[in-house]
Amino acid sequence: MTAVDSQNAMDAGLATDTAAPPAKPERRNPTPYLLSLPALALFAVLLLVPLAMTLLLSLNSFGFYTGIQDVWQLGNYTDIFTDSYFHEIFLRTFRIAFVVTLLSAVLGAPEAYILRRMHSPWRGLCLLIVLGPLLISVVSRTLGWALLFGSTGIINTALMSVGLIATPIEFMYTETGVIIALTHVLVPFMVLSVWASLQRLDPQVENAAMSLGAKPFTVLRRVVLPQVVPGILSGSIIVFALAASAFATPAIIGGRRLKVAATLAYDEFLNTLNWPLGAAVAILLLVANVVIIVGCNRLIERRYKQVFE
Repeated sequence: MTAVDSQNAMDAGLATDTAAPPAKPERRNPTPYLLSLPALALFAVLLLVPLAMTLLLSLNSFGFYTGIQDVWQLGNYTDIFTDSYFHEIFLRTFRIAFVVTLLSAVLGAPEAYILRRMHSPWRGLCLLIVLGPLLISVVSRTLGWALLFGSTGIINTALMSVGLIATPIEFMYTETGVIIALTHVLVPFMVLSVWASLQRLDPQVENAAMSLGAKPFTVLRRVVLPQVVPGILSGSIIVFALAASAFATPAIIGGRRLKVAATLAYDEFLNTLNWPLGAAVAILLLVANVVIIVGCNRLIERRYKQVFE
């Protein structure tokens, strides 16, 4: 080995010895995960455990002379899927929820847009009026609508006094009455969702579009509407879920003649004492809600993909 080779080998060894040791993999801090354990435990106790118990209860059988029998079977679900009585109730439930969601979007989105363009103090006053129903018990609000809807209520009395109708209009125990009352209860949720979405919209964008010759309707359709789609979607999810699972309003306005899924489950639990069938109705209502909401969410997000990115 020559002197040059020896010198090169010594330099290589020295470089190897003085090289920094390989970096150790960074250890993740477990503190955030430990802090989330109480929340996960609370979630499991308050939601997952009752849901699992309801699912297990729906698999039991019931007899009027034997009561609840601890056997595993799908008879309750078979009865629901094969009986037209249950089909009609579930169809009515989701028909009411769909119409309420549509009316809430038609009324709530323009309300939120108008509120956003208002100035103080009118904005705060009108916002308080819109959100006022949330400050009152849902039972009190529904009883108020029952007083308005009665055959001798304010609405029918006023219409008959001015000669617009000869006989009272039937609002009580009809889908129309339930839809009107639920819409009044749930519109504030749509207003809040659209309001939050409008906060990201720069007002100067509308002015720029109008300065380039766009008409007001074109600005609303091409500039404002795509920006508020996420708010309308989130509000529709909230309103549809609340309307489909609503109990107090359908029970008071619809009565026993107009059953929905929530009142059906209530009757099965407390009137006929058929807890397994009531549990099966509750589970199917939850599953149907999740399927419809997730499906609509995927379709709308795919349609407005650029807005959500």
